[in-house]
Amino acid sequence: MADVLKRHGAIIAVALLILMVGAAMLVGWQRYDRDYVVSVEEDGSAVTKIIAEKISGASALRVSQLNGTVQSTAQDVRGFGWLKSDQVVKMPYRVDYYIDLSGLTARDLEWNAQTRTLIVNAPDVMPDMPNVDESRRTLVRTGGLFVTREAGEELSRKVSAHAQARAAASARSPERMAQAREYGRAALVKLMAAPLAAAGQGDARVIVTFPTERRSKEQWDVTTPINEVLANKRQGR
Repeated sequence: MADVLKRHGAIIAVALLILMVGAAMLVGWQRYDRDYVVSVEEDGSAVTKIIAEKISGASALRVSQLNGTVQSTAQDVRGFGWLKSDQVVKMPYRVDYYIDLSGLTARDLEWNAQTRTLIVNAPDVMPDMPNVDESRRTLVRTGGLFVTREAGEELSRKVSAHAQARAAASARSPERMAQAREYGRAALVKLMAAPLAAAGQGDARVIVTFPTERRSKEQWDVTTPINEVLANKRQGR
């Protein structure tokens, strides 16, 4: 009996291994088909189409947007140093700033009854990945004695990467982050206005703090978590 169970167990293990390998191969093929296989019409010509897409929910609040134009440059050297080429491109970009509210809990909301003040200890504002619009390029200048197809592709790739990096650095600069936090502060004050009004505290003051500010801010007076305030308000009605 033990030998039979052992043989059955071995068969099940082998079957599971085959299923796992098959699933991995299927996922690998799907990724390869998505990224590298060219979709064509019946006559063999390539076609513009959506290959893959996915929609998902989000709990982030967009509070501001940075718009600008970036100039990006790239160089390429081939043929043992004989074939040198370069490219300069100008194109617009956009960076959105968000506050992730998914981690905001009642512990992050404090109520000072004496001053009728709600303190919101918010997560920091974060910039999204830059959206560089290469379809709206205003300048494309490529130089070189002879620019091969491979060199042109490499220049285009480098220009895009450099533009992304430069836009991201600008978006994360202290000046831009400070401006985004002010917009974020105003957005959260507006967001908190509705629940405060519903609790009968429509004239209360709202103070929004971010992590960099809380490191140096002086301690507030003894406060009450906002969930207790709202619970007490409901019980008193």
